[in-house]
Amino acid sequence: MNIALDKKPSSKINPKVLTDNNKKTYSLNNLIKGIKNNDRTVLGKAISLTESSLPEDEARLQEVLKTLKPSSVSRRIGITGIPGVGKSTFIEALGQYLTKLGKKVAVLAVDPSSEQFGGSILGDKTRMEKLSNNPNAFIRPTASGKVLGGVAKSTYHSILLCEAAGYDIILVETVGVGQAEAAVRHMVDFFLLLMLPGAGDELQGIKRGIMEIADAVFINKADGQNLNKAKEACGQYKQTLHLFPNKASGWIPKVSYGSAKEETGIKEVWDIIDSFYELTNKNGYFKTLRSEQINALFFTYIDQALRNLISQKPMFKKHVNEILAKLKTGKADPYISAGELVKKMINKY
Repeated sequence: MNIALDKKPSSKINPKVLTDNNKKTYSLNNLIKGIKNNDRTVLGKAISLTESSLPEDEARLQEVLKTLKPSSVSRRIGITGIPGVGKSTFIEALGQYLTKLGKKVAVLAVDPSSEQFGGSILGDKTRMEKLSNNPNAFIRPTASGKVLGGVAKSTYHSILLCEAAGYDIILVETVGVGQAEAAVRHMVDFFLLLMLPGAGDELQGIKRGIMEIADAVFINKADGQNLNKAKEACGQYKQTLHLFPNKASGWIPKVSYGSAKEETGIKEVWDIIDSFYELTNKNGYFKTLRSEQINALFFTYIDQALRNLISQKPMFKKHVNEILAKLKTGKADPYISAGELVKKMINKY
């Protein structure tokens, strides 16, 4: 029986075939057929390829992507917010609302691994129970690794796989701590920022860069005694958003409020998102946006490929350790040292 919530896999998966608990083998044809038929278990296994660092898995992923034809009319929406804002509750409410409209919704939860301990923030805990049991929804928590290149690679390819499986709404959730938002912004069309009532304190807790890329702000938990605070915050956020430069799309960021727990304000925020797509399709910016997404990812992949190539060169670790020792004692400059190391690795090896 298929399940919508697929657990995060290990990056060390079988390079030849994918297995489901060592029972079922997934050949390349089985993967492609399963994705086309919207088999959520197979889709989860295919997404495992995007998270693997094995060359064999990357090659298999490319074969799958070349054969499949992702939808060009899907809507890619990024959702972020500070911890405790109620992202899971909001996404579940929005997802349930959209599936009732006849939409198929995929949720990709991007979780940059901790650089200090290597652990993930979202973890493997089951969230969004109602949505995970919804036959028209697919939820996938995933760790991206320690670099933003990992976010770009795994998330973008996961989006394409979900689109190929027939999902027309892709919700990309980030943890709201500034590690992945910039990378995800180049993969989504619309960026929604969730905030709490009490604008003064919250504005200090969110990074300016995240506020600047937001296309809309939704003030969650606007219920009970928080309702008046949410209305007040709504006005303050509108003033704040006007301080940022105008967006190239011609879109003016909107602010709304509601309670995901009580399922209020969900229709209104979707109407806002809908109006964004109506505007950008009408003025032609949507095609420009998708083109810019591809260009940004192209240069991200170049950076990642060069980094991987150089790190595999002989004596790389030895040179790095020597430079780190000099940096520790103040005998070297990080910028100059990095440039010299790259030139040495490219020219000598």
